[in-house]
Amino acid sequence: MTRTEHLQWSKERAVEISDTGDAMGAWTSFMSDMSKHSETRDHVALEIGTMQIFGGLLLNAGDVRRFIEDFN
Repeated sequence: MTRTEHLQWSKERAVEISDTGDAMGAWTSFMSDMSKHSETRDHVALEIGTMQIFGGLLLNAGDVRRFIEDFN
């Protein structure tokens, strides 16, 4: 699977979870899936997103979904 394909797959799975209202579950799924590909596992935005969640900047499933959808 290419980086682009893996990223899209990871996003789709996380968005499905965020649609249930589970912000932390969506982020956890995204982090887990992204760690499974050599070209996505060390992306700096994963650390930024985690800091934003624990810092209270990504407050709900909608915020997490938007962050994930904007991820490149």
